[in-house]
Amino acid sequence: MTNQIDALVSASMSLSLEERAELAERLLLSIDNPPESEMERLWLDEAERRLNIFRSGNSKTIPAEDVFRQAISDLS
Repeated sequence: MTNQIDALVSASMSLSLEERAELAERLLLSIDNPPESEMERLWLDEAERRLNIFRSGNSKTIPAEDVFRQAISDLS
């Protein structure tokens, strides 16, 4: 952990149980609901990662016709 995180953890341990629970909830919500700009960055990183895998030949590709046929079959 970084010094800043160590300091925050140390300070938070002096809070009451209810206050720590509220802090934990707020921190978790900030992870569950990141800002739109952060979500965009994460999706761009993921798209880049997938493109690199595809270009390296390390991915299994499936023809679109097969994907649509399977999707229609699954919905029937």
